[in-house]
Amino acid sequence: MGKVLYSMMVSLDGCIEDRDGSIEFSAPDPEVHRMANQQAHEASAMLFGRRMYEAMEEPWTAAARKDDLPEVEAEFARIYLATPRFVFSDTLREVPAGVQLVRSDEAVATVERLKRDSEGDLDLGGAGLAASLLDLVDEFRLYVMPVLVGGGKPYYPVGAGQLRLRLAEQRSFASGAVYLRYEREG
Repeated sequence: MGKVLYSMMVSLDGCIEDRDGSIEFSAPDPEVHRMANQQAHEASAMLFGRRMYEAMEEPWTAAARKDDLPEVEAEFARIYLATPRFVFSDTLREVPAGVQLVRSDEAVATVERLKRDSEGDLDLGGAGLAASLLDLVDEFRLYVMPVLVGGGKPYYPVGAGQLRLRLAEQRSFASGAVYLRYEREG
């Protein structure tokens, strides 16, 4: 049975985007990127909300066509294209090959089926999608970047309620970034 992992790069003050909607502050250094690549390689599917999908799909499919990328980025681009991707959206009309479009009324059933039928991790990206599927999330993975952005979109939605977690893994990087993996308590 697969596990849903909500994984994002966040600022020290807990934001996945700054006030302007940018994620530039979260660009990983090569050491963090290698660990993220390994986790992406272990994923049996990537699950995205529409905004996260739009932030990932075009840049990484374009990157896969370049031959002058740093190896760590080229590796991620190859992994990205080889991994089935699901985008959860009621506004997108079509998606390219390799991507499956899921409407909101099918979201819970789709993720339950993926969990049941998958042996690997289901890597979930995007705060809105995570909030809508919170009861199905098994682990919370944060790459905390050494930057304060002073506001923006939080990793965990305001008003979502308390959720007790247990620290399962931690790792620090030379850049000052910290990786934290939490599992649900109990």
